[in-house]
This record gives sequence, structure tokens and C-alpha cells, in this order.
Amino acid sequence: MVKKIFLIALIFLFFSCKNNTDLEDCSLQFPVSVTKSLSLPEVNSAQVPGGFAFLNNEGRKGILLLNINGNDFVAYDRICPNDFCSTPMSFDGSFTLECSCDGSKYGIGPGIGGAPQTNGFDCPAIEYQVLRNGNTIRIINF
Repeated sequence: MVKKIFLIALIFLFFSCKNNTDLEDCSLQFPVSVTKSLSLPEVNSAQVPGGFAFLNNEGRKGILLLNINGNDFVAYDRICPNDFCSTPMSFDGSFTLECSCDGSKYGIGPGIGGAPQTNGFDCPAIEYQVLRNGNTIRIINF
């Protein structure tokens, strides 16, 4: 009896698993290695908690650099995850990036990882690792 219950539970779990092949098709891989001094005018607005800066000539469509708490930063490429939009994603100061071509939105911030906020979209926004050493930050692929 216990074996039958275990077998039924195992079959149920097997068929309820989500297919990850869609997420494997999401990655738009390209090398990123950017080093910036926080004293540069282009990143000046990212020096305060909640502040952000656009690094327009970096990544595929520019990089959004967001200061979380004065010490920790997150960075996201502004390329739409669907990769068909010619314009970079917009950011209005909230914790959301938006693709102007299809209206899809992506949550950003610590622990959010660019998760899609719009139904029907599976691919997340591309997040980069940010390392800080004194007054210098380095943005790289994970």
C-alpha cells in the first residue's frame, strides 16, 4: 500500500514539473566587464541610496546601475529580454524596467533578478554582478 501511494505521488510530481527549456532559451550571452569610478559625472546620481545612473555605452543597450543602500549596487542591461526591440528599456525610478515595444515589465532590485512582472513573459531582464572596491565599481557577467 505504501509503495502504491509513493508511486502515485512520484508520478504526480513528475508530471507537475515545469519545463525549463523556455528559460534556457532566454540567455542573451555576451561578455561584460565595465569599471567606473563613482566620482565620474555619468554615475554621480548613483552615489546615494536609491540613486541610479544609465551607462549608455555599455552592455547591449546600456546598463542601469542602481544604488540599493549606499554600499550595495545592482546592474541590469536595458535590452528587452525578447531582443526584438530597437530601443532600450525605460526606468522611471521605481523597481521596474519596461520594454517600450511590447509593454512587458521586469522587477529589479536585490533578490528580484529581473523577474518578468507581465503575464505571458518568461525571460528575465539581464542582471550583472556589481563589485565595489572603495570608490570604484566593476560590472561583470555572473
